[in-house]
Amino acid sequence: MVREYLKKYFVTAMGAMAQGLFATLLIGTILKTIGQYAGIDFLVSIAGFASGATGMAIGVAIAIALKADMLVVLSCAVVGSMGNAIGAIISGGAIEAWAVSAKINPTDVFYSAGPAGAFFAVIIACEVAKFVSKKTKVDILVTPIVTLLVGFAASWLLCPLVAYVMYYLGVFIAAATTFQPLLMGIIVAVVVGMILTLPISSAAICAMIFSPSAYLVAVSNGTEEGFLLAGGAAVVGCCAQMVGFAAMSFKENGVGGLISQGLGTSMLQMGNICKNPIIWIPPTVAGAICGPLSTLVFKLKCQGVSAGMGTCGLVGPIGVITEPNQNPALMWTGLVLLCIVLPAAISIGLTYLLKKLKLIKEGDLALEESKKAAAEPNPAQEKQEA
Repeated sequence: MVREYLKKYFVTAMGAMAQGLFATLLIGTILKTIGQYAGIDFLVSIAGFASGATGMAIGVAIAIALKADMLVVLSCAVVGSMGNAIGAIISGGAIEAWAVSAKINPTDVFYSAGPAGAFFAVIIACEVAKFVSKKTKVDILVTPIVTLLVGFAASWLLCPLVAYVMYYLGVFIAAATTFQPLLMGIIVAVVVGMILTLPISSAAICAMIFSPSAYLVAVSNGTEEGFLLAGGAAVVGCCAQMVGFAAMSFKENGVGGLISQGLGTSMLQMGNICKNPIIWIPPTVAGAICGPLSTLVFKLKCQGVSAGMGTCGLVGPIGVITEPNQNPALMWTGLVLLCIVLPAAISIGLTYLLKKLKLIKEGDLALEESKKAAAEPNPAQEKQEA
């Protein structure tokens, strides 16, 4: 029972949340980058509307994933918007007031709960609303009202606390990376990269940790550099998993597997990891090596949801490129080396070694599509044999 609920909320719902983020904030980031570099103003305008709809998209995506009725789904768009916006005014490390937004003193920070707040508020509102949906003759009134009231109550009670937790998590990561860039480069790259491969959303988690509010806190604390370097290490760790698995499994999966993992997601390997966890070692080691190279040598910087995307749609590298105040030569060299070349080379080399030690066997990295293709009869070969 507990496992079912964990899967329902922290796998299914969080996966849907990531899709909502991708359709709004991530696509907005891509369009904004293209618009700024190409001088196309309307793309920048579209990006603004897309990012503004983030909370609503999260609400709709989660409600659909939880199999809610249409009225609940549409009402959850409003709940997602509320949860994304409501937070707390934090002064001197303590919550000063619950708020949606406010004029603040220079020592105060308005910290919204962001996607994390939307996630919890929508789940609560949706599950309660499902109890009343289609149960009365005035469903068109009762269901939206119940959904919005419960959603607001959940947002008002939980979002400031969620914001407070995310505040201190961001403060810790920024401070730790500022003072220990070597160790934190390893930890952030490995942990975020592994989360990307697991059936939970690294994009959603990074959107919470590396949020605009967290960045403002880092600026006020003098740990802005560490905050952005941690985001860069997260990008590198995610790229190491995606590019690593794509490269080391090329023999089994071909070009299709290379693209689906390298530009899609390394989560495709989760079934194979469960059968033989050793295959997870090469890309994870690649992340552990490339992470500190990012924080110490190439100083790649990133923030926001892009930090948890890796090479998926090239969103991670785009997030690094759009971050100002970087050395262009170091940045581009770092992107090529740490996001593509080294993860591929390290993963291929370690896979070869592990195969020699017979810890990885042929076929351990084959995706389901490749296994099905190998099992299907080849008409040309059958004709030749006949």
